[in-house]
Amino acid sequence: MFHIFKSSPKTPHEIFFHTDIHCHLVPGIDDGQKEAEPASELVEHEKGWGIDRIFATPHVTQDTYENTPGTIQPAFDLLKEAVGRKGIGVELHYSAEYRMDNFFLQQIKAGNLRPFPNNFLLVENSFVQEAWNLDKLLFDLRVKGYIPVLAHPERYAYYWAKRNRYQQLKDAGILFQVNVLSLAGHYGKQVRKVAEELMTNGWIDFLGTDMHNSEHADALDHYFASKNFLHHARQLEGFIRNDTAF
Repeated sequence: MFHIFKSSPKTPHEIFFHTDIHCHLVPGIDDGQKEAEPASELVEHEKGWGIDRIFATPHVTQDTYENTPGTIQPAFDLLKEAVGRKGIGVELHYSAEYRMDNFFLQQIKAGNLRPFPNNFLLVENSFVQEAWNLDKLLFDLRVKGYIPVLAHPERYAYYWAKRNRYQQLKDAGILFQVNVLSLAGHYGKQVRKVAEELMTNGWIDFLGTDMHNSEHADALDHYFASKNFLHHARQLEGFIRNDTAF
């Protein structure tokens, strides 16, 4: 059997959160893992970091990944079976990463959303532009009883020149989920800088690996063993909600 990793990863520094709320490990339904066995290797890698609860969040995006619970559940079952065969002691769940587009609006009407426990809902903007009706949409979600969590706000380049938009969203009660890969510098210096600013302001509510593949796992290995991680951990440990919100 092919294994991505020759041995269990070693993490010199203790991970202060034990729940990953954003990763793409459900096989064959988005741009993450394509098959269950390699996906289970990545789950094993997360266990090696000290993460023992994972919420897989496949993309739900119009025209590209029009997933519903009906498409996610069978693929998720394959992942659980592969993880079970390895005897990995990880608690596995799934939700989704919902692009705020027309397909998302259809899924709301159809009752097809799969939120986290306690109705936390991971949503994302397009990387090209903010959803035209974002404020109203987020307000309407709150009225319906959902708690919107905006995925990786540090990666939306159109916010970089108007940092006050982050303040507006936080003032509206929107929670932020930042990618650990962003803090690791995987997406470049500017993304890391913005992520660190959100951290300094106390605006990071959740962390997620956003892990798709072994390249991401390698990048996180290096980050978790770095002085940068220790520096970030000191600032984040007091207010990250990964292990307490649900």
